[in-house]
Amino acid sequence: MKVGKDSQYVSEHNGQKFFFCSKHCLLKFEANPTEFIHNHGAVHGEEHAEHKHEHKHMHKHMHEDEHEHHHGKDEHVAAAEYTCPMHPEIVQNSPGTCPKCGMALEPRVVSVEEEENPEYRDMLRHFVIGAILTLPVVIIAMRNLIPGGAYIDKLANHKTLQWIEFLLSTPVVIWSGWPFFVRGVQSVINKSLNMFTLIGLGVSVAYVYSVIGVLFPEIFPEVMRGENGTVGVYFEAAAVIVVLVLLGQVMELRARGQTGAAIKALLGLAPKTARKVNDDDTEVDIPLEHVRKGDRLRVRPGEKIPVDGVVLEGTTSVDESMISGEPIPVQKQPGDKVVGGTVNGTGTILMQAEKVGSDTLLAR
Repeated sequence: MKVGKDSQYVSEHNGQKFFFCSKHCLLKFEANPTEFIHNHGAVHGEEHAEHKHEHKHMHKHMHEDEHEHHHGKDEHVAAAEYTCPMHPEIVQNSPGTCPKCGMALEPRVVSVEEEENPEYRDMLRHFVIGAILTLPVVIIAMRNLIPGGAYIDKLANHKTLQWIEFLLSTPVVIWSGWPFFVRGVQSVINKSLNMFTLIGLGVSVAYVYSVIGVLFPEIFPEVMRGENGTVGVYFEAAAVIVVLVLLGQVMELRARGQTGAAIKALLGLAPKTARKVNDDDTEVDIPLEHVRKGDRLRVRPGEKIPVDGVVLEGTTSVDESMISGEPIPVQKQPGDKVVGGTVNGTGTILMQAEKVGSDTLLAR
């Protein structure tokens, strides 16, 4: 990408001026100019000099992978890890279900970004469609116990009603209940039986028996058949079990989502940028995710402390009520620990970052 000398985003380093297309790229360069110049000097160093008419810009996409490889590998690995709330020892690099209990895995690090839980959306869709199809099945099966249910027998004979139950309950059991069957099979393979094993077994037995009863009623003993030659079926039991379990899953995922929203609100208390002090004592604002362990940061009065660290210079009072609940500010001096997200009081301090990203107290 070519960036002309008329760009408003300019940075000067060692007597040379460098031009950028956006503030994001400018901040990324100023956070560590030496790295970019050394890695790309043959391509960019001279072309960014002020006397050139066209300046080749170090576009962010050219360095994103390299930047993350050198500086953020650990943080990204942690952010990509998923664990089971009931079995913390289960850790995977992608979403899925716990091989022990069948619960959905959750990210170990909560993101501040607002995003809908895809599993909640999927379970809700399965529940709604399953409930709509199950309702008429229950009405048909329980018609003798429902006021006015006798009119249903006038509309169709017993055999036809069983076929209707079969057609309506099949998508409920096979499609809506599919996630439970998958988890149940996994529990058997992993030799760690759980509630999904029982659910899958109960639903399968009721459904398969009912299908055989509809298709081949003559194979059953005569004592099991009614006056019209049909066998009692349990399609409504299989469908209702699936729908009720889906309802429980939806409620659980919704509750977990609300808890996650509260955690995200807490993480939102952290500042979005930090003021880094370079080796030459120049200061530059960088995105919070670019702060690394060992960086020196300047925090002025009224600003939020960006990450966990230790005070190097200056004295101040810090409002730590969000962490401790204590409304009285805590005095800080060189050597004292400070927590990211807390509010600096009246003094300016120079601190050193010790815990960043997912390692901070707020993130945990």
